[in-house]
Amino acid sequence: MSLSLDKAFGVLPSAVLIKARRAELLASNLANVDTPNYKSRDFHFTEVLAEVEGMGNRMKLSTTRANHLTNEIDKSKALEPDLLYRIPAQPSLDGNTVDPQLERAAFAENTTHYQSTLEFLDRRVSGLRKALSKE
Repeated sequence: MSLSLDKAFGVLPSAVLIKARRAELLASNLANVDTPNYKSRDFHFTEVLAEVEGMGNRMKLSTTRANHLTNEIDKSKALEPDLLYRIPAQPSLDGNTVDPQLERAAFAENTTHYQSTLEFLDRRVSGLRKALSKE
């Protein structure tokens, strides 16, 4: 029986990368809280993760020549999600749409999810190590 690390780790490595990208984006929003006309950006984590998860379930097209089109998606491009603008609850006079309290709450939530995803991934690695060491 062969061991596939992609199957063993599941979606966790992709989730870590997506959460890290979101942390960068939220930190950028917080850093620009006083920048005039700065527009707060974010993306839907669940939609991006569902897109990444769906990639593994696609059937590969068989091609007869190297220049034929394929239905394969570049995973690195999928991890660069479409950024959305936040709609401010209370618009500011200088055009800035960053709500510091909302951004801090989103950043704290994202950090908690990121740490828990890393913990799940660590437990999977520990389980694989234990299984391979035959103890």
